[in-house]
Amino acid sequence: MSEVITKPSFPDLVRTFLRIGLLSFGGPAGQIALMHRVLVDEKRWIDEPRFLNGLNFCMLLPGPEAMQLATYIGWLLHGVRGGLVAGALFVLPGFFVILGLSMIYVLFQGAPWFTGVFFGLKAAVLAVVIEALIRVARRSLKTTTAYWLAGLSFLALFAFRVPFPLVVLAAGAIGYGLERAGPAVPGFQARPAAEAAPGAAAGGSIRMLLVWGGLWAAAFAVVLLLFGANSVYLSMAGFFSKMAVVTFGGAYAVLAYVAQAAVDTFGWLKPGEMIDGLALAETTPGPLILVLTFVGFLAAYRDPGGLSPLAGGIFGAVLTTWVTFVPCFLWIFLGAPYIERLRQSRALSGALAAIGAAVVGVILNLTLWFSLQTLFARVGTVRAGWLAMPLPEWTSLDPLALVLAVLAALLLLVMRIGLATTLAGTAFLGFIAKMAF
Repeated sequence: MSEVITKPSFPDLVRTFLRIGLLSFGGPAGQIALMHRVLVDEKRWIDEPRFLNGLNFCMLLPGPEAMQLATYIGWLLHGVRGGLVAGALFVLPGFFVILGLSMIYVLFQGAPWFTGVFFGLKAAVLAVVIEALIRVARRSLKTTTAYWLAGLSFLALFAFRVPFPLVVLAAGAIGYGLERAGPAVPGFQARPAAEAAPGAAAGGSIRMLLVWGGLWAAAFAVVLLLFGANSVYLSMAGFFSKMAVVTFGGAYAVLAYVAQAAVDTFGWLKPGEMIDGLALAETTPGPLILVLTFVGFLAAYRDPGGLSPLAGGIFGAVLTTWVTFVPCFLWIFLGAPYIERLRQSRALSGALAAIGAAVVGVILNLTLWFSLQTLFARVGTVRAGWLAMPLPEWTSLDPLALVLAVLAALLLLVMRIGLATTLAGTAFLGFIAKMAF
């Protein structure tokens, strides 16, 4: 296997990953490209084969692959402390920015200028989600089998309200079973079985499981101690921990499910606020999954459990971020020593390839859900037996929202204007439109 080219000092690693964390705009594709340019081309700390090996490994895991890749590279260069610093610095700048923006959001939510800015941002976010759908589909849908699985996943979510975690688990089980049963199914491009690379000692894995599993569980202990078993914080810790386990395919794969649960099941958000949160996350550095920090802030701000609303919101944001990202460190520190063994498992590769195909259907569901919430003032539900499908009231179509969404799609997908420019342009147009009318 390729080795590290030049090992940096620990202070140099800290400075470099802080720089990456501050500049990590543009979603996972842009973040991975930034890390490649800095770590492979400029610093020459790691070579191309090992960078790609690490990326492939991180794409097998639940959670944000760019943050996990930073953690993995930090682990390669300086062990656990290097991984911890690299991963934390990738998240913390974005966390503080999204926390500050969440505070501004609740303070100015009713102001006309603020409403106008977010009206424009929502239209651009719809175009961003469409772009993500196209990108993931090109990568994951290679054959008829993959298309069928993507279509069935979409129908399960959109028309029958099957829970997202169940769709992911079912897809993984299908891919795993097909690979175990015989030759690789077209579209699930499993790697041939190979001799496993030597891994870490079992004692080290147990220690990592105890340490990081304990830190994950500590969040529940703190909530129970401070607020009891009936607080919103315990519900948040449980729900977002579940999301940390099933977020294959990145943030886009779970946003519709999180939004529906946060609005309909828990009552944490008002309709449309999830799109506002995604708009904030798209304009800040760090993993897109930090949109969950926004959700946690709003949920606790509105039900602070004895704290002031602002203090409750801050605690909720910290709690959500903790249970979302601590598992990412657990996956990396547990799996990194066994990277070759994991990547060479044909059945596991088949399971993850099947999940990748299903995620296309999941993101298509998100695209339609966001479209309905953005373009229509009223959306109902058609129910017939197992069927429960959203249906808009066509008379409630917002023509201005449609125009801005089409404009954003043209700028982003056809003219290839950058994301930041597209978001700024639609936000400005939304502001002008709302102030004028």
